[in-house]
Amino acid sequence: VALLAAPPAKPDNKNDNNDRPRIPAPELEGGVDWLNTAGPIRLRDLRGKVVLLDFWTYCCINCIHVLPDLAKLEKKYANQLVVIGVHSAKFDTEKDSKNIREAILRYHIEHPVVNDANHKIWRAYRVRSWPTFWLIDPEGNLYGHGSGEGLLEVLDRHIALLIKKHRANGTLNEEPIRFDLARFRLRKTSPLFFPGKLLADAKTDRLFIADSSHHRIVITDLKGRKVAIVGSGEAGYKDGAYAEARFNDPQGLALRGHLLYVADRKNHRIRTVDLQAKTVRTVAGTGEQGRDRRSLRDAANAELNSPWALCWHDRHLYIAMAGLHQIWRLALDSNQVGPYAGTGGEDLIDGTLGRSFFAQPSGLATDGTWLYVADSEVSAIRAVPLQPGGTVKTLVGEGLFEFGDVDGVGSKVRLQHALGVAYHQGKLYIADTYNNKIKILDPKTRTCTTWLGDGTPGSSDDPPRFDEPAGLSIAAGKLFIADTNNHRIRVADLQTGQVRTLALHGVAPPPPPQASNEPVFPNPNVQRLKEARVAADSDLVLSIHLQPPAGFKISPVAPIAYRIETGADWRRDGSLEASKSPLTIKVPRSAVARANRLKVSIAYYVCQEGGEGLCRLKAHVWELPLRRDPEAKPQTIQLRTSSASAKKKN
Repeated sequence: VALLAAPPAKPDNKNDNNDRPRIPAPELEGGVDWLNTAGPIRLRDLRGKVVLLDFWTYCCINCIHVLPDLAKLEKKYANQLVVIGVHSAKFDTEKDSKNIREAILRYHIEHPVVNDANHKIWRAYRVRSWPTFWLIDPEGNLYGHGSGEGLLEVLDRHIALLIKKHRANGTLNEEPIRFDLARFRLRKTSPLFFPGKLLADAKTDRLFIADSSHHRIVITDLKGRKVAIVGSGEAGYKDGAYAEARFNDPQGLALRGHLLYVADRKNHRIRTVDLQAKTVRTVAGTGEQGRDRRSLRDAANAELNSPWALCWHDRHLYIAMAGLHQIWRLALDSNQVGPYAGTGGEDLIDGTLGRSFFAQPSGLATDGTWLYVADSEVSAIRAVPLQPGGTVKTLVGEGLFEFGDVDGVGSKVRLQHALGVAYHQGKLYIADTYNNKIKILDPKTRTCTTWLGDGTPGSSDDPPRFDEPAGLSIAAGKLFIADTNNHRIRVADLQTGQVRTLALHGVAPPPPPQASNEPVFPNPNVQRLKEARVAADSDLVLSIHLQPPAGFKISPVAPIAYRIETGADWRRDGSLEASKSPLTIKVPRSAVARANRLKVSIAYYVCQEGGEGLCRLKAHVWELPLRRDPEAKPQTIQLRTSSASAKKKN
């Protein structure tokens, strides 16, 4: 089956790919778990849909970069395309379904994911790299594949070709389907959501927290008492006052005077928070994801690529440019930004600044002579000279596929996807992220030992346990830890090693974003009911009883959308919890007093009992004439999907 290539700009019937071999796609068998859906999904259950398989692993920066492209395709072809993530892990920790589920929530993934921990699906599709995409046509045949970033346009046009062809052939199923997403089941108990990095400053008694998946910066004092919140909490890009500014997955932080620098990761920008004026502005990056690994540019016109960590030294801001596998530098005097170390090739190779190789650098610290780098994909700690003419050296780490959890000296040490590093009094503190540990490394002797954590993911203070810690900062004799998957900040005493969870006072989660899309009620079953007498001076209560088809159940977590309309230009849209039965909706007396009819529309998802992991969207509409009667008593109108009439209860 051919590699995906760009089809003609104007597809026609001569380019419908009839010459492609009809090779049935291998079934999705061998996964150890299905996530973001109610249960296992079989390709035969998806006949009539275009299927796009995304082979990924959650540590991979390239895999992270393509997720917005997949979201665009899912939105554009909502009823024709099904995306399925095949998570084929690189690191041992990534084989754990719990950790994959956390990544699904962290990166806002809204399609099913199969945990291909043993790489059985990977081998069936002969995949060789992350990310790899396979397109499957609506008849279940392999269509084409491609690897790497930058395939949005190619995928888009091939999907459009498949839709056009199979719609004409009558083999396209455009019935809406839905999945029981992990976010529907999420019950947040912490004001933070996957905090990535943090910065503690003893001089000003402030703690800056990148509340990454809440898309904001939380500022407290070192005891956890709220000072300010920077950002609206809604993902996006906007400069301005604290309350209106928007970030998108902010990560690294650096403080210089009254300016806090922020690595706005998903926006591919560096932002500054003016702590005096209480405003946010952009200092580097156009917002476009950059590919240039060589040029020095004016900061405002530079294209960055997933900046992940920041560190100030001698009027320069050093940037861990994870997406380009390089260390960049922003000069304060000239406002120029560009590569400082690394060719841009992904590997672990020491050498001069211009000839060394890194692999997704994600943490930075300095002792004033060396810049220390948590080089995550090679599970290494690197040392980069801050003076020209020096050589990059590796303190611990052996390569892209050499990882583990081994204390020791030099080449015997093994880390697992370390994301954070901090320097203090001659020692490096390491967030050994996938090992759920904090380790200490002597950069001179290259001796590395476990300090906190036993490797078991958890949130207890005694014994201290962590869940993928990613950010470290030291102040006032304490190590502050962004305990990412626990949605918490932990504090360790540098002398005693005692750990406590920092209680945040006055910090609340941001309000949920308002739904921007109107509810959809496709091909509804319409019931026209007999006229009902209603009291004009009281609310009208609707009690809705949903009866799923035989062999199906109502999705317990997918939201139920409704719309209430009257003949007096009054309308209300909303959603209800599926766990409550019957559903109750109240029509206010102000609307009832003017209404001569009532139209109730409802959309909900039904899932097969004990079967497939996809749900089908059902819609029902009741049309009810109303007659206001001064003698009518307040009432509840019963609406049933299984009944042709409405009953009223006085």
